[in-house]
Amino acid sequence: MPPVERPPQNGLLSGLRVVEVSSYVATPLCGLTLAQLGADVLRVEPLGGAADRTRWPLADSGTSLYWAGLNKGKRAVAVDMASARERARVADLIVRGGPCVVVSNSDRYPELGYPELSARRPDVIHVLLQGRADGGAGVDYTVQAGTGFPLVTGPAERAEPVNHVLPAWDIAAGLYLAIGLLAAERDRLLTGQGRAIRVALDEVALATAGNLGYLAEAQVTTHDRGKSGNDVFGTYGRDFETADGERVMVVVLTKRHWAKLLAATGLTAAFDGLSNALGIDFSGESQRYEHRELISTLLARWFAATPFAEVARLLDEHRILWERYRSFAELGRHGGAELRKRDLFAVVDQPGVGPHLAPKSPIVVDGVRLPPLPSPTVGQHNAELPPSAGDREGSTGA
Repeated sequence: MPPVERPPQNGLLSGLRVVEVSSYVATPLCGLTLAQLGADVLRVEPLGGAADRTRWPLADSGTSLYWAGLNKGKRAVAVDMASARERARVADLIVRGGPCVVVSNSDRYPELGYPELSARRPDVIHVLLQGRADGGAGVDYTVQAGTGFPLVTGPAERAEPVNHVLPAWDIAAGLYLAIGLLAAERDRLLTGQGRAIRVALDEVALATAGNLGYLAEAQVTTHDRGKSGNDVFGTYGRDFETADGERVMVVVLTKRHWAKLLAATGLTAAFDGLSNALGIDFSGESQRYEHRELISTLLARWFAATPFAEVARLLDEHRILWERYRSFAELGRHGGAELRKRDLFAVVDQPGVGPHLAPKSPIVVDGVRLPPLPSPTVGQHNAELPPSAGDREGSTGA
């Protein structure tokens, strides 16, 4: 097998050494985010690979597209994590090279925790993801259940909770991990001192609910927020079907947006008449949300009578916030024609998958993004592991 390319050395994080002892979404995403900016990220897995190496979606070969996507451009070693001797090799790898950052989603291994690593190397930065801040187990979908979000997600006529298919808390936590890590790295450059960074999935979710005002609303008002389907809470936004069966999402945030939408749809006079007859000021955001059913009745008739091409032309012409609904299949099939239009994507030839379009970093630095690189095979870089203590003793005796 030809050697996998080393991570590019011309990114903003060139020279940053990261050892990732992790699995699933949040911590691998943290490592991926760093690798896409030039960091050298080495993934540590148990023998045979971590459990997430088989997670769906899969290529026809059985290779996990999920794993390949979250581990692009990294290197990988595989060790017997049940063996203290093998874990010691990983600890040696961390402390014997240059300054290092450890990214982990487990505190099961004392040798790889901050107290023991920092005792050996005070400048080590250790970033730990927890499921729950109290030390309990949790993953994105269980954390979702305790945040309130599933009870306001989905159609208004459905009382049961609806979990989001997007693992939003995993993604947010992964990016919080990267931010905390980079803050600690900045401090290390100034002081030479390492840091212990901890992020918990449940706290990321609850902090987000608080920062968006949802928890404050529950504390200081008597409102019980319910489901609102595709309506955008507190403002005007809804999906509509065009005359030829396309479905689009339209959002109106400001008074100017509202005026432009009415001009695009030819409904200015109609809403002026309604406003005068009913005493409703549709120019206000709260009023538009309160009277969204009335607004949508008129708009739905216009969309239903207008072909998509004309809808697109008019909404673009008036700079309306809108987009047509598209499936993953539409975006990715036929050679990824939709994806090829974007600088975000480039071809990666992934073992077990074959050539396909994979994303670079969404972060553009001086107009440039580093190219995506394949994800590693199990234990591909084991030659970089230090020998175990027993191996060292044996070689000395020889």
